[in-house]
Amino acid sequence: MKIQHREQERHVLAITVDNESGILAKIAGLFTARGYNIDSLTVADISENHNVSRITIVTHGPPAVIDQIHAQLERLVPVHKVSDLTELGPHVERELALVKVAGKGDNRVEALRLADVYRAKVVDSTTESFIFEITGAPEKIDSFVALMRELGLVEVGRTGIVGMMRGVNGA
Repeated sequence: MKIQHREQERHVLAITVDNESGILAKIAGLFTARGYNIDSLTVADISENHNVSRITIVTHGPPAVIDQIHAQLERLVPVHKVSDLTELGPHVERELALVKVAGKGDNRVEALRLADVYRAKVVDSTTESFIFEITGAPEKIDSFVALMRELGLVEVGRTGIVGMMRGVNGA
């Protein structure tokens, strides 16, 4: 008997919800109870009167699991809309990271040179370290962090991914 291996697909879900206490716990609990992994999670208030938030979750799984996640999220009462940006088509994903690098001499010069190439901004500097701010696609940030490891990486803080559909249509 041959066992079929279904590829894990990465999906970016944009969820519009009532901005009320406990909603994030409900959504995280839904993932936890069913053994689904959250690769990235961001939450922010998106309305002028502060009553609606947008949660962006990056997760992965076979198509049937992604469909199940989508359906279960839509059944939660404070959820207004669930959009799978990956399924809907072309979209933009961005992330912000703060990257602290220690170094002197040649390593310091090289870190600054690479930061310029990656369009990372120096947001703090001492005689022994820098903190860079970098935004972009997750792969760009991964690449920058990997290079900084060789030059004295101290610490990384990442916001998580936020995504939006291209064009005039909203998600």
